[in-house]
Amino acid sequence: MVFSVRLFARARDIVGKDVALVELPPAATVADLRRCLDTDYPTLKSLLEKSALAVNNEFASDSLLLPPNSEIALLPPVSGG
Repeated sequence: MVFSVRLFARARDIVGKDVALVELPPAATVADLRRCLDTDYPTLKSLLEKSALAVNNEFASDSLLLPPNSEIALLPPVSGG
């Protein structure tokens, strides 16, 4: 199953595009998605550890099963005042 992951801010800059396509087996979790992103985009490693993932507009824990056709976003930490 192929998932589209929307990338924002620094993640988009590192990968060089707005969306990353990730192929995962059925019954994959958010943790599986993180591992796949780490493998496919090793330059994201340190950012992935600090970033949140949202699935269908809600923050997701690593144990969440990814439903088919999910809307997924990688949200790097934001700094500022």
